[in-house]
Amino acid sequence: MPADDKMLLIRNYDLWCHLSDQDYKDLNIEHHYIEVPKGEYIYFEAYNHNKIYFVKEGYIRIGYIDADGNEKVKEIIQKGELFGQFTLERDNLHGEFAQAYKQDVSICAFHIDDFEKLLKKKPDLALRYSKQVGAKLRSIENRLLHLLNKDVKTRLIHFFWHLVEQKLGESMPEGFCMPNYLKHEDIANLIGSSRQTVTTMINELETEGILSYDRQQICFLNVKKLQKLVSVN
Repeated sequence: MPADDKMLLIRNYDLWCHLSDQDYKDLNIEHHYIEVPKGEYIYFEAYNHNKIYFVKEGYIRIGYIDADGNEKVKEIIQKGELFGQFTLERDNLHGEFAQAYKQDVSICAFHIDDFEKLLKKKPDLALRYSKQVGAKLRSIENRLLHLLNKDVKTRLIHFFWHLVEQKLGESMPEGFCMPNYLKHEDIANLIGSSRQTVTTMINELETEGILSYDRQQICFLNVKKLQKLVSVN
C-alpha cells in the first residue's frame, strides 16, 4: 500500500486527524506498518520494548504468563486503540505479551522518543492523547474496583454495559448487535471469574431477555433493562 494511503488510514481517527505530512514523517510511521497473522505475537513477555502501537484493523489480546505457565488475558484491544508503552514510561511492560486475536490484524508502531518530540511540538495532539490515556486508565481503575467490591454477576453486567457504551454495533429498536470477539474464557479472565460461572450467568441474562450471545455476535436486546441493572448495582 502506498505511504499516502497508509497515512490516510490513521488520519481517519480523531487522535491523528490533524497530523501534517511532516508530523507523519517525524514519527517514522511509514516504516512501521505491520500486518500480523491471526495467532502470532507482536511481542511476547516484553520488558525493554519502548514502542507504542495503534490498531488499524482487528483485535489484540494483551496478557501475561502466570506462575504455572498459563496465559492470562488482561485486556482485548480493538480498532482505534493504543497499546504497548502508552503511558510513555520505559522498560515497564513486566512480561506482557500482545497477540493478534480472532483474525489477521493491521497495526502501526512508533518509538516513544519520536512520539514525545511530536507531543512537544503539537499541544493539541498532547491534549487529545492525554484524554485518551486518562480514559484508558479510568477504565482499568473501574475494573479493579469492581473486582474488589462487586460480585461476579454485577461485574459481568458492568462489563456488558461497557460494551454498550462503546456503541460498536448495528442499532435495533431496543438495542444493538455487535460482532462477537469474546469467548466465555476471555470474559472470565477480564472480570476475574471462571468460564463455567460466566457461561451460567450469560445463560441467565439470555433467559431474562437482556441479550443474545453466540459465536458470531452479541445482541443487546433490552438496553434499558441492562442499564437499570447497572444503576442498582
